[in-house]
Amino acid sequence: MAGIERVVLDPNICHGKACIKGTRIPVSLILDELAAGHSFEEIIDQYPSLVREDIVAAIEYASLLTKERVEILP
Repeated sequence: MAGIERVVLDPNICHGKACIKGTRIPVSLILDELAAGHSFEEIIDQYPSLVREDIVAAIEYASLLTKERVEILP
């Protein structure tokens, strides 16, 4: 998951939502586009500041968020 460094969380950008570094494009927007069936090329055409690696980073970030973590409470 080397591309994950392309995702940043900054409270001053997009209300602290995860975005692609150097843009104001939220990871959630990219995931919504993919869920709607748009290809990488269609997303890049619509958001020209993105590159393929940004879309992969968004997927990697989402993957990390879905990992289950079990905690033992005292």
